Formats: sequence, C-alpha cells, structure tokens
Amino acid sequence: QVQLVESGGGLVQAGGSLRLSCKASGAIFSIYSMGWYRQAPGKQRELVARITAAGTTNYADSVKGRFTISRDNAKITVSLQMNSLKPEDTGVYYCNLKQDISGRDYWGKGTLVTASS
Repeated sequence: QVQLVESGGGLVQAGGSLRLSCKASGAIFSIYSMGWYRQAPGKQRELVARITAAGTTNYADSVKGRFTISRDNAKITVSLQMNSLKPEDTGVYYCNLKQDISGRDYWGKGTLVTASS
C-alpha cells in the first residue's frame, strides 16, 4: 500500500521560512506527479504547487516567487520550500501523489503550518 508522510510543519513568524517534506513508500509505479495542497480555516482546499514526472512545475498565483517545489526521485520525496511566509499561508498542507498511468492518487494526513503576525 502507498503511504505518504509529511514533515516540517510548525509555527513561524511572518516573513520567515519553512521547508515541508513528503516521503512516499509502497508499490509506486515510476511515473507519477506530486503536489502540495492546503486548506485554510473557512476555505476550500487549494493547489499550492505541483511537479510532474518530467519536472515541470506550476504554482498558485498567491505563492509564486515565494515557494519552490522539488522532487527527489531516488528517495521518492517531494519538498516545498516556503519563504517570506504570510499569515494567509496558514493552513493544513497535504501531500499528494498521482500515478499518471492509472490515475490513482494518494494523500498524506497533512501537516499544520502557522505563520503568525
């Protein structure tokens, strides 16, 4: 079974930085994309950043220039470097892995990020 485990969340002052990591394990076919989603209080879950099997990235407009997503295929991990954090970045961040061939996707349990002002 595929399992995703996030780490790196926590409390940081506005303007600070955090680095989230997500490690996947299990029966994972080699072609997959991974992404980070977040859900702020009172809001819908939204895509923050995604990276394809080929390494192509896309970001929500609200985080462009501040966040960077990367992947390590050897370790089957994805990371999200978050700089210049704002209070509106606060929320639960979820890691996602999608198998491109089958369309199956998997989710982590989430990690809480709080950027205080």
